[in-house]
Amino acid sequence: MSDTTPSLRVSRRGFIAGTGSIVGLGLLGRTGASAAPAPAPIANGARVPVLVIGTGYGGSVAALRLAQAGVDVHMVEMGMTWDTPGSDGKIFSGMTAPDYRAYWLRTRTKQPISNFLGFPIDRDVPKYTGILDAEDFGGILVYQGRGVGGGSLVNGGMAVTPKRSRFSAILPSVNADEMYNVYYPRANSGLGVNEIDRAWFDTTDCYQYARVGRKHAQRSGFEFVYVPNVYDFNYMKQEAANAVPRSALNTEILYGNNYGKKSLQKTYLAQAKATGRVAISAQHRVTSVSPASGGGYTVAIEQIDTTGAVVANKTVTAARVFFAAGSVGTSKLLVKLRATGALPNLNGEVGKGWGDNGNVMVGRANHLWDPTGSLQSSMPTGGIDNWDAGGAFAEVAPLPTGIETYASFYLSITNTPHRAEFSWNSSAGRVDLNWQTAWKQSSIGMAKSIFDKINSKEGTIYRTDLFGTYKVWGDHLTYHPLGGAVLNKATDNYGRLQGYPGLYAIDGSLIPGNTSVNPFVTITALAERNIEKIIATDL
Repeated sequence: MSDTTPSLRVSRRGFIAGTGSIVGLGLLGRTGASAAPAPAPIANGARVPVLVIGTGYGGSVAALRLAQAGVDVHMVEMGMTWDTPGSDGKIFSGMTAPDYRAYWLRTRTKQPISNFLGFPIDRDVPKYTGILDAEDFGGILVYQGRGVGGGSLVNGGMAVTPKRSRFSAILPSVNADEMYNVYYPRANSGLGVNEIDRAWFDTTDCYQYARVGRKHAQRSGFEFVYVPNVYDFNYMKQEAANAVPRSALNTEILYGNNYGKKSLQKTYLAQAKATGRVAISAQHRVTSVSPASGGGYTVAIEQIDTTGAVVANKTVTAARVFFAAGSVGTSKLLVKLRATGALPNLNGEVGKGWGDNGNVMVGRANHLWDPTGSLQSSMPTGGIDNWDAGGAFAEVAPLPTGIETYASFYLSITNTPHRAEFSWNSSAGRVDLNWQTAWKQSSIGMAKSIFDKINSKEGTIYRTDLFGTYKVWGDHLTYHPLGGAVLNKATDNYGRLQGYPGLYAIDGSLIPGNTSVNPFVTITALAERNIEKIIATDL
């Protein structure tokens, strides 16, 4: 390595600390430790040993483990830090009253449920670098978290480890024994996953909707599974008792969670910053990565303000770069860099294998004797498993409107075979995705394997007022983008981008389109596996 390239030397002691499985268990309770003032953002001309693009699950794992191994890391994040309350005293806006904080550079909300009781519910909002991006590719709307913590800021916290019997279909080149014995446990520990008290679940008002979902599933012969979550259920119990400020019981989910959820800011990123070796520059967007003449990589970065305007252009040099901008962000950037000649040796698999995790949403209208409750926890904790027979796993989701709706609502994950590809549109100067809207029909068919049977058994019907006028299925979106830089195809079997030593993908782009359940635990566990190997062999 050239003397002009930042050093990546790792001490033996630091390496052992960084890769030992005890680390994830021991530090979780100390995440609030250091309260140093926020450092200045990365400077133009800076040289860093490691640059991580993105602060979601994969990037946070990489930053923490590298720091524990003695490596200085700088993370850049396109979104905001989300650490300063607004005029209402809260950092995030609630779901029923989205404001300027809710959406990424939109002037009108784009809510997953667009209508209610026949009325459209989207509204105008000021243009702002808000927390939820609804990115429209023409064929599909992709929801993504924007801010330090990435998708952990905006998801429902369902921390699902796939059934082991299904793992070979998810990541065929990965050793399942290692994942289930080492990396899934490490991920669940690091994420702060906990389970709901079943006795409380059976009696609390806020999970009446889930109990109705359980009853209907079991009456139709389906397996109902309880799902762990990263929301602190002890805090939720206190919410129900009105002993603490409400969050899950105050409709907070899509636009951030003010209190009880253990997002990455409270877990991996807090631990990473506590090492003193990790710095984060928010509102910084990477536009190019290319080999540097003296070794390492030249990275071009735009600093933006809260209107999205560029306020500074910076160029930094990094010995190694980890692409962790999420499935869409990483895929779009890599496809652009290959097509425009910045990284021309990236292989032909870059951009391929992208999928929506088979997401479709649907509501059912229940009878009056099956109320779902006016108070609903926004953190789902149960699902209906018909994967083996019908290709669908359905999250029993909340519909937290504050009024009794007699509605059951579901987000399904289905075993769809369809995969799309990102490509560079040179005339428009952008990356396109060739998703076909007709592909959602296979997902609808798999979801119907559950809900047609339940409706038949219960004598109920589908809701037609949630996604438009007389439209049953929410088939226009995904919360779970996966793929685009598939493991062992676009990369080697540990995320190294082929053709460029020192470049890595370490996020959901590695997973080819489907995980059979909510994906973030698998993304985290895979990142734990890959970074351990990279530290051991590349540094």
